[in-house]
Amino acid sequence: MKQILIVTTVLLFSLVKSPLFAQQDNFIADYLERLENSRKYLILVAEMMPEDKYDFRATPESMSFSENLLHIGYAIDWHSQSLLGGRESRDWNTDTIFKVANKSKEDMIATIDKAFDQAIKLIEQFDTTKMDEELDYFGLNRTKRQIFLLLADHITHHRGQMLVSMRLNGLVPPRYVLFQ
Repeated sequence: MKQILIVTTVLLFSLVKSPLFAQQDNFIADYLERLENSRKYLILVAEMMPEDKYDFRATPESMSFSENLLHIGYAIDWHSQSLLGGRESRDWNTDTIFKVANKSKEDMIATIDKAFDQAIKLIEQFDTTKMDEELDYFGLNRTKRQIFLLLADHITHHRGQMLVSMRLNGLVPPRYVLFQ
């Protein structure tokens, strides 16, 4: 009788927990697909902009095309490695990896590609039971699930600024690809 009770308890627990884990695993798989598509599109945008236009600013107070590009890299690193992965944050004021100074177009694209690689590697290993853990995000409590979404929004926001820079320089940005 004791064995039947144990087996029944285990089965009931697995039925209750399995859909939750499956949803979280689906979230990670869906997110990784979106992040990979976002990488491809961002790198295509970066490749299409002529290097002599990388310093272009839509307005004097705007970030330049290159600053937007490397700011995206910094945000990918911070959201994934620090907020989701627990590594100490880089100091924006002293960091040199995501600063434009003395970097060629090729260097900047390689930096972005590496940031995506490292984020994807971390997210593939992410413990989905930690999705509901809360963090301080600029004074607001946000779950790690929300951090994933904030990162995707941030990439899109700054990439959109880069697309405007392309248009203002007479370039036609690459066609938008869905699900990114």
